[in-house]
Amino acid sequence: MRVSPVLAGLRTYPFLHLNEAKKELTARGVEFVDFGMGEPREETPLFIREALAGAIEPTSGYPSADGLPELRGAIAAWAGRRFGVTLDPDGEVVPTLGSKEAIFHLAQIADGELVAVPTPSYPVYERGAAFAGKELLELPLRAENGFLPDLDAVPPDTWARVAVLWLNYPNNPTAATASVAFYERAAALAREHDFVLASDEAYSELYFGNEAPVSALQVADRTNVLAFNTLSKRSSMPGYRTGFVAGDPAVIGALRKYRPNVGVAPLEMVQRAAAIAWGDEAHVDAVRDRYRAKRDVVLPALERAGFRNAGGDATFFLWLEGGEEMAARLLAAGVVAAPGHYFGDAGTGFVRLALVPPLADCERAAELISRL
Repeated sequence: MRVSPVLAGLRTYPFLHLNEAKKELTARGVEFVDFGMGEPREETPLFIREALAGAIEPTSGYPSADGLPELRGAIAAWAGRRFGVTLDPDGEVVPTLGSKEAIFHLAQIADGELVAVPTPSYPVYERGAAFAGKELLELPLRAENGFLPDLDAVPPDTWARVAVLWLNYPNNPTAATASVAFYERAAALAREHDFVLASDEAYSELYFGNEAPVSALQVADRTNVLAFNTLSKRSSMPGYRTGFVAGDPAVIGALRKYRPNVGVAPLEMVQRAAAIAWGDEAHVDAVRDRYRAKRDVVLPALERAGFRNAGGDATFFLWLEGGEEMAARLLAAGVVAAPGHYFGDAGTGFVRLALVPPLADCERAAELISRL
């Protein structure tokens, strides 16, 4: 068969290289602690699992692409409590199959030649743009600018060609956060040049400082603004594949028109469990405390070994100065980390650790790091 040139031209998904390195360690009998992939490994709270089990029906029809009203209502209520915003659950919220599929598909509904993507960043922004036939506009994230893109460095005639501007705060991989003022500037550009400001906020509930991260939904005018979120990190539910998109009713309407064509509606039993999860904060506090405990174990050991934390105070990532050589040092010690260039050329010279192993494994990793 003739393969799509976009598919044929894709670089190997970077984390597959880590899988090969782990296989090699296993073959040599080396025990290791894996901080490479950012996949939560915390136990899903029991009350959520019970809600899922209780929602299983004897017969099951196709789920609606619009999502269950009870889930849309729970999401809108959560956004109101968390960010102080008012969302219409019927016109401004769409439940999604996790946030990854919605992120991938967004470029297909927005008109324009370019997708503006921060770098380093989550690879799916770039890949969604490629399959939509759009070119990339890379916006470097630099430490001296707080890992925020310089939006004013982009000429107006370039903004006029943009279909989607992706932002991601708290940021993967740098752990940086953004302010409402920054979102206001991005939203003003989106209105002026008629592109979609898409804010990936998957890590909004994981932070270690006193102030909770803000949302793009908090801008005064949400025209052309979307926020994406998920229960994968907040509620330790990665395998449930449940998230949402919320924002401008016109863009949400376009998504509702598009989504039945690709069959990405979440299972109804999962939606009912998700509605319960969005309604509870106690388990989220507990999740945050566990990640804080892991950070308090691993980061001091890394700093004693000569690594410097260059990132922010949110997400479950550590963004360290060091690059591929330092990642290789960690790997030789039995600690798997992701070299920063996996997230784009601007990540060269850094290493990312995802604090997803259990606390006991993090303590073991701290011992391994201490021997460096």
